[in-house]
Amino acid sequence: MVEPVFTPVNLITGFLGSGKTTLLQRLLADPALADTAVLINELGEVGLDHHLLERIDDTMVLLQSGCLCCTIRGELSSAVRELHSRRERGEVPRFRRLVIESTGLADPFPILSTVQADPVLRHHFRLGNVITTVDAVNGLAQLARQPENTKQVAVADRLVLTKTDLVAAPAADELVARLHRLNPSAPLWRAAEQPLDAPGLLAHDLFATASRSESARRWFAAELAAGGTVAPPTQVTRHDDGIQAFAVTFERPVDWTLFGLWLTMLLNRHGERILRVKGILNIPDSPTPVAIHGVQHLVHPPVHMSAWPDAGRGSRLIFIVDGLERRLVERSLAAFLGLTPTALSPAA
Repeated sequence: MVEPVFTPVNLITGFLGSGKTTLLQRLLADPALADTAVLINELGEVGLDHHLLERIDDTMVLLQSGCLCCTIRGELSSAVRELHSRRERGEVPRFRRLVIESTGLADPFPILSTVQADPVLRHHFRLGNVITTVDAVNGLAQLARQPENTKQVAVADRLVLTKTDLVAAPAADELVARLHRLNPSAPLWRAAEQPLDAPGLLAHDLFATASRSESARRWFAAELAAGGTVAPPTQVTRHDDGIQAFAVTFERPVDWTLFGLWLTMLLNRHGERILRVKGILNIPDSPTPVAIHGVQHLVHPPVHMSAWPDAGRGSRLIFIVDGLERRLVERSLAAFLGLTPTALSPAA
């Protein structure tokens, strides 16, 4: 039986004016992304007209890079279904990746849930990663005033800081520190100062490469280390909007069935308040860890990594939650796994 091939869906989000379309232009200029389709919310600034090669109809254009670019009219699920149908009929070029650029005021969670909730889409598409752009000039003020912006940052797999050439270094550093407190595990690029690795930013999903390369394993280990540095035992990172990030480890191998039951119950009850959970688990009789990644009620398929990222063999989890007490999560996890609360410790 041939395994189905799912098209990864990547989301580019970020508040109004944070540089989403500019970032998209830079990414699509990379020949490696020539087989990409793009859906842009028509309320946003499309800003790609000078790249147009051929207009297919009033909503679709073929860019010089070979990418297919569409504007969204109506429901997202309908737009993706139509795009898929036209690909199957040969009416548009074949594409292996779909990128959605959301409007700056969009809550990212309904967009992500569409892929798994729609009965048609979930048989052909799967969630990729989330890239969030942050404006270095206005980012701190926007995080303080706009709850959507906080969610956009918290859900990111990659953060791209824009306009750093327009602000003094201390101001940019203050914003970076805030972003790391809000989302300690997301790698950060400075768009004005660093080259952008398009395939790296638009990796199929968070753990797709983690099972295949030494560099990906090192990157994942660095993510977990970053998660631990912001949440020492005596301090939890808190924000005015109730979001906090914390990381835990436990040394004893974990029963996969028990952990899966616990995670399912946790997300069913508190999914709206769990912005992100991800980590690696030490499973009995498995020589390598299993990577897990969830966003609210959505859980990516677990991935068996090819090797441990470092010398440690403990399970490591990072949580980003909104209005959910850390001690409640730790207490229920310990109870389910038959551990004492002291057996859970901050990741290092």
